[in-house]
Amino acid sequence: MNFDTFKSNLNILETAKLGGLEAQFKLAPELRKRYDADKIRQSNPKKAAVLALFYPNINNQTTFLLTERATYKGTHSAQISFPGGKIDKTDANLKATALREAYEEVGLHPSEIEVIRELTDVFIPPSNFLATPFLGFVNTKPVFKKNYEVAQTIEVLLEDLLNDNTLTTKALKTSYMNKIDVPCFKLNNYIVWGATAMMLSEIKELFNSTF
Repeated sequence: MNFDTFKSNLNILETAKLGGLEAQFKLAPELRKRYDADKIRQSNPKKAAVLALFYPNINNQTTFLLTERATYKGTHSAQISFPGGKIDKTDANLKATALREAYEEVGLHPSEIEVIRELTDVFIPPSNFLATPFLGFVNTKPVFKKNYEVAQTIEVLLEDLLNDNTLTTKALKTSYMNKIDVPCFKLNNYIVWGATAMMLSEIKELFNSTF
C-alpha cells in the first residue's frame, strides 16, 4: 500500500470500529483463551503499553516496525514484538509509556510520532501483563537506534500482514509450554505469535475494514 493512501485514510482509521477480542482470538494461543475478564481482574496484571508504528519505506510503501527481543533469561526472550514495556511512575498515561519505550528501545523521539488511536488491551498470562497497543506513524523512514533490549529491528510491509498467506500454525516450545500448536503470522521469515500476533490480528481487521 502506498503511504499516501495510508495517510489519506487516517480519519477512517481513527474512528472505525475495533474487532476487539473476537479479532484477537483468531491468533490467540489456547492458553490465552482460558482467561476471561474476571480471571484477568483476579490476576491483578501489571500495566504495559506498546507502539505499532507505521512509516514509508524507501519506495513509499507503507511498512510497520517489529523488533526481535534480545536473548535473556526471561519469559519473552528472543521473541518478535512491538517496542514497548511496563508503565513507569513518571509516565502520565499508557500512551506516554508506549512513546517512552519506543524512544528507549529504538530511538524514536515522542515528538516525531503521531498517535492515531488506542487499540484493545491484550492480557499476557506468562508474565501477567495487560498490554495496551497504540497505533502511530511517522512521515519519513526512521533511522532506528536500538538499545540493549533489542537484537534487531524488522521492517514489514503492510500488504504482507493483509495477505492471508502469511497466516499459519507452528508447534512451539517455550519456558511455559512444550510443542503446542499456536496460530501465528510468518512475516519476513519470522514467526510472530502470542500477544503480538493477537494485536496484529486486530490491526489487520481494522485495515481490512478501512481500505
